[in-house]
Amino acid sequence: MNGENFPKLSGNKDIQPDSGLLINYDALRTAAAELGEIYRSNEPFPHIVIDNFLPRATLARLLAEYPHDQSLPIWNEATHKDKQTGEYVQKDKRNIRDLMAMPPSYRQLIWELNSHYFLDFLAGMTGVGNLIPDPNLRGAGIHQIGRGGFLKVHADFATHREFGLDRRLNFLLYLNPDWPEEYGGHLELWDKEMQGPPTQVLPLLNRCVVFSTTATSYHGHPKPLTCPEGIYRKSLALYYYTNGRPAGEAEPGFATLWRDLPEAYR
Repeated sequence: MNGENFPKLSGNKDIQPDSGLLINYDALRTAAAELGEIYRSNEPFPHIVIDNFLPRATLARLLAEYPHDQSLPIWNEATHKDKQTGEYVQKDKRNIRDLMAMPPSYRQLIWELNSHYFLDFLAGMTGVGNLIPDPNLRGAGIHQIGRGGFLKVHADFATHREFGLDRRLNFLLYLNPDWPEEYGGHLELWDKEMQGPPTQVLPLLNRCVVFSTTATSYHGHPKPLTCPEGIYRKSLALYYYTNGRPAGEAEPGFATLWRDLPEAYR
């Protein structure tokens, strides 16, 4: 699967400058039905990749305000080892989940992505209604991974630890200008048997990915990045919840299920 096949949102057109908004909601409403058909039919599980997701002016603000200074105390170390095996499951990863510490444009964008306007769009596109955003940004926020870093293939935790809600949707927005194929870092979406081949998504600037979160929605970017030192794979991540979910999608629990790649793909 390559970028030429991904639908493009007309959201890169400028919105009204006096609106104060960062998202082109008219573009979302216009595209919702078409995107929904793609979302529900995509394999290996329901998902969609949308290019040109944000208006140009919004994107310029996000890039200008990105916290490049790695010495800032707002950055959290998120490298993690599996408690049972001692192996790295995510490496050379950092994040920011304190909303009040984020640059202004990121605070506003997250507020808009958690608003009922965007939740209505997500519900119409995915068929998952009564969505609830997470004000604690558990596992979410601004993410970046450096050279040699990776995120092992996994299925996400099913239950919000504080609220007891059911995790239903993942939203990812990539913020990587000039990211060539040879840097790696493709998001991989795997079938439930982990047989492959996976669907691969290069993390290009202004590319958005939304997918359903279940016990078998295996995903990650398991191969170490080959980008130069000082270059980072940057993204914004948000997760959405409901109070209850269809039977059989996932068992309640707080654990992330990590999976090894088949021998042929290592």
